[in-house]
Amino acid sequence: MLIEIEDKVISTQIFEKNFVCDLSACKGQCCVSGDSGAPISVEEISILEDEIDEIKPFMRKRGIKIIENQGVFYVDQENEKVTSLIDEKECAFVSFNKEGIAQCSIEMAYKEGKTTLKKPISCHLFPIRVKKFKAFTALNYSKWDICEPACECGEKLKVPVFIFLKDALIRAFGRRFFSELLAVNKEITKKR
Repeated sequence: MLIEIEDKVISTQIFEKNFVCDLSACKGQCCVSGDSGAPISVEEISILEDEIDEIKPFMRKRGIKIIENQGVFYVDQENEKVTSLIDEKECAFVSFNKEGIAQCSIEMAYKEGKTTLKKPISCHLFPIRVKKFKAFTALNYSKWDICEPACECGEKLKVPVFIFLKDALIRAFGRRFFSELLAVNKEITKKR
């Protein structure tokens, strides 16, 4: 089922599915697996290009080399701009902590006040995937096997996808939009 809010068409799965990232279980596999980089906007590309020198200290040498040789993005098979990859697998901006958990070097730089970009909005919104069409924007839940621990954790804690992604949804679409999501959820919950 789909819900319409403003010019957005939203899958009801974002209300029905539960999700809370469990990095100790998945080790941040969404940053190192997949068939292309993370979708990235023209504005985000511009910020990354302007502020890359502030982000590089948080990156691995291999990621820096990719960025210096290929740039911060490429156009994938679906004709989308996406973050550059190392060996066609992991994001060039991925770093790893002592426990081997993937971390975003952009986000690490942001937390240190070195860049104005928190991280690509597509990463912040995951597991919601946003697709823009001429007349509307679609928000869909993206089920990925590597996120099974997040689904289990969300189920245990009873946290719907849209609640887990509150900050990202507000960042992407504003507080009013998130308030509308809360109202829709209230109606969906009544019908159960």
